[in-house]
Amino acid sequence: MSEENSTGNNLIWAVTLIIIVALIAGALYYSGFLGATKKQQQKIDVEVSAPAVPAR
Repeated sequence: MSEENSTGNNLIWAVTLIIIVALIAGALYYSGFLGATKKQQQKIDVEVSAPAVPAR
């Protein structure tokens, strides 16, 4: 009886460990720490001008 509980318990811990490791690896990959594609900064040239106010 104790062998069955031990096997089931080990299986539950193994699955739990795999899920935790997958979540950590996914978070690190998504954050870019594990070599996800690096986002390149794009520079945008914007020229802002106000309309001229006519003199009174």
